[in-house]
Amino acid sequence: MPTTKIGIIGCGNISSAYFKACKRFVNMQVVACADLDLARAKAQASEYGIARATTVEQFLSDPEIELAVNLTIPKAHAEIDCKILEAGKHVFSEKPLALTRAEGQNIVALARAKNLRVGCAPDTVLGAGVQTCRKLIDDGAIGTPVAATAFMMTGGPEHWHPSPEFVYEAGGGPMFDMGPYYLHALITLLGPVKRVTGSARISYPERTITSKPKFGQKMLVAIPTHISSVLDFASGVVCNLVTSFDIKGKHNAPQLEIYGSEGSLQVPDPNNTGGPVRLIKAGETAWQEIAHTHLYKEGSRGLGVSDMVQAIHSGRKHRANEEIALHALDIMQSIHEASDSGRHVMLTTTCERPKAMNAAMTEYVLDD
Repeated sequence: MPTTKIGIIGCGNISSAYFKACKRFVNMQVVACADLDLARAKAQASEYGIARATTVEQFLSDPEIELAVNLTIPKAHAEIDCKILEAGKHVFSEKPLALTRAEGQNIVALARAKNLRVGCAPDTVLGAGVQTCRKLIDDGAIGTPVAATAFMMTGGPEHWHPSPEFVYEAGGGPMFDMGPYYLHALITLLGPVKRVTGSARISYPERTITSKPKFGQKMLVAIPTHISSVLDFASGVVCNLVTSFDIKGKHNAPQLEIYGSEGSLQVPDPNNTGGPVRLIKAGETAWQEIAHTHLYKEGSRGLGVSDMVQAIHSGRKHRANEEIALHALDIMQSIHEASDSGRHVMLTTTCERPKAMNAAMTEYVLDD
């Protein structure tokens, strides 16, 4: 099996998960990392046995790097993605693809002009939890899907994230920060969306960081932090999606449920690759936990990168692809626009429901 040499740009909070997981997949090798803070890149290189820690400029000009994983902060995604593509490298970006659909469209257009690939997190939807649910739906376990509900509701990341300010800037908020996990899962399970509406608010204009090292610092909030939305899928499914950083107490709302003509399905947390899958048939009184049919239950960030590498070699479409990422970005921006204008918004993008993962794979060796 050919091995692709990859590099990681952005050595912040999420990078450790990628460094750990990417080393497990047999079809790629992490050869370099970079960060605006060179000391941080050197620290990660030392921690994870990476050959080179470089400046961003050195990284982009390194001919050995064939694919770059972009883990910079969200407002830098579009700029860095384009620089990577201009340097002649494929790119896999952390979510979201960009802050606006126009930025996302520019990335996709540049990649096509350069004959390069763009991939985008979240790739957690390729793990055991969502893929088991995908198989159940495809096998008719709940009949025809008709509706869904999804709730991502917390008190915000300022109690655990070391530098949460970016989450409350333009392009942040619970929809852009956590919404991609739910949207990519819904697209994987149900296909594309055609129309959205929603209501959004900033509940607390100022927030206080309670994590270290910035404990006690104040943040101004520039993006809605509670968003209630309705998604109309092309298939006819109607979904209620709520994302919030304003829930200070506990709640009992389901993370993600799909309702069909013959039963209901509880989908595990799409922010993780594993988690329990539960099914209840029409007329039954108790949920049944379903054994996972697929691999990758824990610690598999980088799964989408490996799938993208395999797709480049075989010529097929990679699953965590730019069309899905751009469609999710369009959905998120459109929900905010719907709230601002008090109307439904028709989406300008669509995508194919990605191919299901192969349940008969050897772990860390992806299929063609």
